[in-house]
Amino acid sequence: MEFSSFLTSLGTSFTIFIILMLLFTWLSAKRGNAVVYYPNRILKGLEPWEGGLKTRNPLAWIREALSSTEQDIINMSGIDTAVYFVFLGTVLGILVLSGVVLLLVLLPTASTDDEVKKNAKSTTSKGTFNDLDKLSMANIEERSPRLWAFLIAVYWVSLVTYVLSWKAYKHVSALRANALMSPEVKPEQFAVLVRDLSDVTPGQTSKEQVDSYFKSIYPDTFYRSLVLTNNKKVDKIWAELEGYRKKLARTEAIYEESRRKGNSEGKRPTNKTGFLGLCGKQVDSIEYYNEKIKKMTQKLEAEQKVTLREKQLGAALVFFTDRVTAALAAQSLHAQMVDKWTVTDAPEPRQLIWTNLTIKFFVRIVRQYMVYVLVFLTIVFYMIPIGFISAITTLENLRKLLPFLKPIVDQVQIKTVLEAYLPQLALIIFLSLLPMFLLFLSKIEGIPSGSHVIRAASGKYFYFSVLNVFIGVTIGGTLFDTLKSVEEEPNSLVPLLAKSLPGNATFFITFVALKFFVGYGLELSRLFPLIIYHLRRKYLCKSEAEIREAWFPGDISYATRVPSDMLIITIVLCYSVIAPVIIPFGVLYFALGWLVLRNQALKVYVPSYESYGRMWPHMHTRIMGALLLYQVTMLGYFGVIQFYYTPILIPLPILSLLFYYVCRRKFYNAFCHTALEVASQELKETPNMELIFRSYIPPSLIPEKQEDEQFEGALSRVSRTGSFV
Repeated sequence: MEFSSFLTSLGTSFTIFIILMLLFTWLSAKRGNAVVYYPNRILKGLEPWEGGLKTRNPLAWIREALSSTEQDIINMSGIDTAVYFVFLGTVLGILVLSGVVLLLVLLPTASTDDEVKKNAKSTTSKGTFNDLDKLSMANIEERSPRLWAFLIAVYWVSLVTYVLSWKAYKHVSALRANALMSPEVKPEQFAVLVRDLSDVTPGQTSKEQVDSYFKSIYPDTFYRSLVLTNNKKVDKIWAELEGYRKKLARTEAIYEESRRKGNSEGKRPTNKTGFLGLCGKQVDSIEYYNEKIKKMTQKLEAEQKVTLREKQLGAALVFFTDRVTAALAAQSLHAQMVDKWTVTDAPEPRQLIWTNLTIKFFVRIVRQYMVYVLVFLTIVFYMIPIGFISAITTLENLRKLLPFLKPIVDQVQIKTVLEAYLPQLALIIFLSLLPMFLLFLSKIEGIPSGSHVIRAASGKYFYFSVLNVFIGVTIGGTLFDTLKSVEEEPNSLVPLLAKSLPGNATFFITFVALKFFVGYGLELSRLFPLIIYHLRRKYLCKSEAEIREAWFPGDISYATRVPSDMLIITIVLCYSVIAPVIIPFGVLYFALGWLVLRNQALKVYVPSYESYGRMWPHMHTRIMGALLLYQVTMLGYFGVIQFYYTPILIPLPILSLLFYYVCRRKFYNAFCHTALEVASQELKETPNMELIFRSYIPPSLIPEKQEDEQFEGALSRVSRTGSFV
């Protein structure tokens, strides 16, 4: 691939981004599209366009994003989103401060040597951009004194990372503490999750057992318990009932529309009662669905009674009248045996994964290790196709493997585009198949909350990305190109891999550019959500609930977004000294990401949970993992090029591990639990414990009648009115 193709790819990517940004400016100004581009503001009762639509500057979103404060992000999208921007800002700071020195010092040092010219005839890296190689360590002669500049640069990047990540950890810790000290009542701060209940004493129910156990330990602050039940059947009935309610709402909307368009009587919708509405008796839809709802409601109420009294399981939520006791209980050992009365912090009500709460202690451990084995096998076997894809998706290899494509790929225009994008696009598409599988694996571990599942899946995706993309692409592409050389001289494998690193940097530069120009362009323009919304509204949606479901944006998708960002920082760090020209592309990726996602957080995405920054320790761990991989890579690379002073780098990995250990010991516990000094802050008003309790009741178990007093079994009586304070 030639240098001109590289420039063409960057120019094309930039052009695509500009087009997508102009599309966003035009489309977002149309009132009919407001629910796609400003749903977060609309749901909070705010005007979509600040300052009015007519006087709005087409690039006002940039000014609004830049002028927004951290508190604005917290108000609109919560602490977790604010923490994500701390991560983006920290990584951006690391790259900018590193780049200031590396670009000013290393580029002139590399460009004034001539190792590339000397070895031009024996270059083994087929995909090398020769002009870019002159700006990398590939242009430095082995054992040259110039290598001192690159060695010192490794220390500089490491030092910058230590300082900025320490400051970020302190800042996020303060954000979390301030949020948890809020005088506002948060239900999860008054509850704990209790798993692995002891066997029930004969003549006693699970609820009575839980109540007596916690009353004896916390006699003054224990409020009530909610014993979990087997809700499989009641959930099925409730889902069926909700389905009929949606159908009724849709049918009524169709009927009202017919009255508006036709005469005042309108045309009452009808349907057949047989299979899929294709056969059977023809009935009035409104009357039919009302009758179904009445029958299903009676059936639901009967099943609720049976479920609550006869289907209690071995887990419970326990509520206390003050949050200090709840925080203390979540951190305390309650039983002598580790697999009995396991007490942890209660997740938010909307985060609970009910089916996982009753999984026994040792079953959870077995599941966890089984998932680890599955993830390991997935990483190993995915590396084979990814390495193969990275090897064959070059024009030269495609010509060899598929000769019939020569007439097509040799055309100048097609050749330029394919050279620029083919390997990177193939890799991005292949990676997009994985996230849902990793979320599924994380869920079957037995994790109790949605946010924890996302953190677990994010970690798996990160390790997968690093091992398969960073390492797999590098090794796969190099082995394919140098197979004959390795066969003739097996001992040359390690030097060949090391010397291929500068050449592979160009692949990753294009990969990063494609991710930020095209990826963030699509993110900003929201073309696909816009098209889907208008198609669904025109052809499928009738009721207000269906229309809202069509435009509701969801959250920011940390399970895939954070690992993707981590992959980029890993790539840029590992190549920052070897090929410093990659740093500006890393800066552009995170700067553009900060700007675009700032706009999306303020106006588009609606958080599906709040974990008060629990993602940060995982982010910090991955940053340290990327730094450690960078240091080991540089240690190996300097060793292969036979620089005598390579051992000077040996302390760096040790220093990184020590720094990570200190950070974990100092900060991590406050992210696992709520500190008592934080929980002891006063509230504005006395909390309404009945409504706090009610917020944790599964929707399928909430009684239909307000005066219903049947729920004495697992739930006790439920109030349907009141507030948290």
